[in-house]
Amino acid sequence: MNYQASSAQNDFHSAITPEQFNHIIEAIADGRYSWACVLILRCIDYNPIHYIPQRTYSRLIKENRQSPGTASKQKADI
Repeated sequence: MNYQASSAQNDFHSAITPEQFNHIIEAIADGRYSWACVLILRCIDYNPIHYIPQRTYSRLIKENRQSPGTASKQKADI
């Protein structure tokens, strides 16, 4: 049995870098499913505002924005 990926699947695989993929997996592992959806939409060049309400998007951005000092402190705590 031969399987050939469609061109759409090939485009999808080239659209998300390994680093972006790791951020998405990290969000899912942390239970932040809405944020993972935003990341996926951004990675494949879709505007998240077209798919989720503005208030929800703004809240997700606010909750997931990290200052450089906060990110390094959180990693040090782990």
